[in-house]
Amino acid sequence: MSAVSLPQSDLPGTRRLYADLLYDYGGVGRFFPHRPSVEAAKDAASDVGLDARHRQSLVDELRRQNHDGGAATLANLDRLASQGTVVVATGQQVGLLGGPVFTLYKVLTAVRCAEELTRCGTPAVPVFWLATEDHDLDEVNHTWVFGPTGVPRRIEATTEGESGAAVGEVRVLEARLDVAEALFEGMPFASEAVSLARSAYGAAPLFGQGFGALYRSLLRESGIVFLCPMEPGIRELAAPLLRNAIERTPELTDALLRRGTSLLAAGYHQQVHFQASTSLVMLFEDSRRVALKRENGIYRAKSRSYSRDELLGRLAETPLDISPSALLRPVMQDFLLPTAALVAGPSEAAYLGQASVLYEKLLGRMPAVLPRASFTVLDSVLSKLLNKYRLSWSDCLVPRRELEVAIASKVVPSPLQEVLQSERAGIGHSLEQIEKALRSFDPTLADSFELSGQKIGYQLDKIQSKVSREALRRSETSQLHAAKLADSLYPTDNLQERVYGVLPFLAKYGLSFVDRVLDAIEPGFADHKVLIQ
Repeated sequence: MSAVSLPQSDLPGTRRLYADLLYDYGGVGRFFPHRPSVEAAKDAASDVGLDARHRQSLVDELRRQNHDGGAATLANLDRLASQGTVVVATGQQVGLLGGPVFTLYKVLTAVRCAEELTRCGTPAVPVFWLATEDHDLDEVNHTWVFGPTGVPRRIEATTEGESGAAVGEVRVLEARLDVAEALFEGMPFASEAVSLARSAYGAAPLFGQGFGALYRSLLRESGIVFLCPMEPGIRELAAPLLRNAIERTPELTDALLRRGTSLLAAGYHQQVHFQASTSLVMLFEDSRRVALKRENGIYRAKSRSYSRDELLGRLAETPLDISPSALLRPVMQDFLLPTAALVAGPSEAAYLGQASVLYEKLLGRMPAVLPRASFTVLDSVLSKLLNKYRLSWSDCLVPRRELEVAIASKVVPSPLQEVLQSERAGIGHSLEQIEKALRSFDPTLADSFELSGQKIGYQLDKIQSKVSREALRRSETSQLHAAKLADSLYPTDNLQERVYGVLPFLAKYGLSFVDRVLDAIEPGFADHKVLIQ
């Protein structure tokens, strides 16, 4: 693969907070204690201290969870048992058939960053947090795929589980691999991709089990260590942090409210709309994850209320009943792990900028936040289409209608295009000259004429657009090309990596796609890369 890159600040929808973290750290330094670099991760590693007994209990639990891992994973667990070894952590919701392909990029970024830290003298292992506690089933019960034609298709699983339950405990009755297999027909590595998925989802697993099995198989040689937080051993280790957070809720709430005010005053956004009544923990009741509101020291759910001491009692008796909120979750993760770096995407980075006050008060340290690798993959057919219509990749990151107009403008007959452009330029020059003469005579007349000139320009643009659309209508081939580029590069008006799952890329490029992506990752590199197959 060859590659070109584009600053993430130029991607549609990139929030200013993430852009400044990557490209203007001075503006966000008060929210993130470390720059987004491997060098900063080395500095953060010096702040990590983990009690020897805690480390041993952690490694014992991770050995249990990764007993079927590859040799590289088991070797990394041996390294993690040694004092001084740190973690590069990342994680994601346990989406159907591996979730969006950026999940793969995120895992591989953690692998590559851990390798780089180790090479620089700081022993590090990559750990993937399986977000099995999340309770939004609608976010994980489907995936998007494409076949040889490149048309997006949504596949939704049939499931069995309580509404509001932790998604890691919801059963995948049918992953609809029959649909995927039919769609992949004609793709060179379809059978390998479907076989991988069937081995992970063939026995109606829970969402967490299927997701973990797929990535364990796909990344067997990478050394990645998987951590599921919905296990008693992990919750017992996390209990002191959760207890501390509950006991210090008024102080932590005040700090988060002030942090929210500071973010807004700096022109940034709050990823979580945090209020004085927002609880830092949630509760599992009858397998459902229940939100709590805090009023006058009392925690209220829909069905009943709890005192602080009652929550602490539940935590002591059944640690799995108490679940961290979105802002507390990463802090719990890095209480458990000797984390030197967190690999994060835009939304996660925003959570971390808000939660850094919790890190400061509960841990006294915070890992460096490193950007996950970000890619769009092009094949030779797409590259030829871009060249044919004299478009850059970034020209395609627009709603489909706008892309069609851009392509249409390229298929207008040359003589007509030349006349339109030439006369438009001439009319524009004439309007400028008239306005200039009027302004020296009577500025009010010039202002009125300027408005008329704008209307004339609008009408000319309208004519140009109608000509382009008619040219596109007459060219069936160009319509198909516009659809192919839109479906491939900006499907459903979103980045490719955020829409399509990992499976169609494996069906198209083979399992070696993983190694080729890994080779393209540069630790700490901020830009979005366009990989050309």
